[in-house]
Amino acid sequence: MDVSEKPQKNFVGYEYKEITADSSRISFLLDGYENFGWEIDGKIQERSGPDTVSRQKLTLHLKRNRKIVNKAELTRLQRNFEACVREIDTLEKSKTSVATMYAIILGIFGTAFIAGATFAVTAQPPQYILCILLAIPGFLGWIFPYFLYKRKAEKQAEKLTPLIEAKYDEIYEICEKGSKLLY
Repeated sequence: MDVSEKPQKNFVGYEYKEITADSSRISFLLDGYENFGWEIDGKIQERSGPDTVSRQKLTLHLKRNRKIVNKAELTRLQRNFEACVREIDTLEKSKTSVATMYAIILGIFGTAFIAGATFAVTAQPPQYILCILLAIPGFLGWIFPYFLYKRKAEKQAEKLTPLIEAKYDEIYEICEKGSKLLY
């Protein structure tokens, strides 16, 4: 062998994918995508913007061999995985969305009563008794939304937790099938 010859490296074509998610979900998503032939490209970037104020978003860069065996079936399983992840996200958000709606509506009614009490006291002549009668439910409408929110959120969480767990089980089955196709 001649010293000037360089060992040849086999060419591998990759396809690339970027995933942006909450920092708490990155490990879960990375574990899932590895079962469909994706590997981390070595880059995890912090995403900044106006929608990332409350939670830290990270962008995960993945790559996969373009000539992977069983690519069509892996892609189908990956789509099922992504759909299940979206359903879990929707279910997690719905745990508090109904409770928020009830609390806001009760708060608006409380505000309407306080407005009525304000108009009653500023009327000529002032209607103090009407003001007091409207202020009591108004203040209650400002205090009780917190407790209503807590109770509704707990009930909704109890109702949705089994559904979320079932989706996680479905994800694990999909990932297991994908992993078997890789090896």
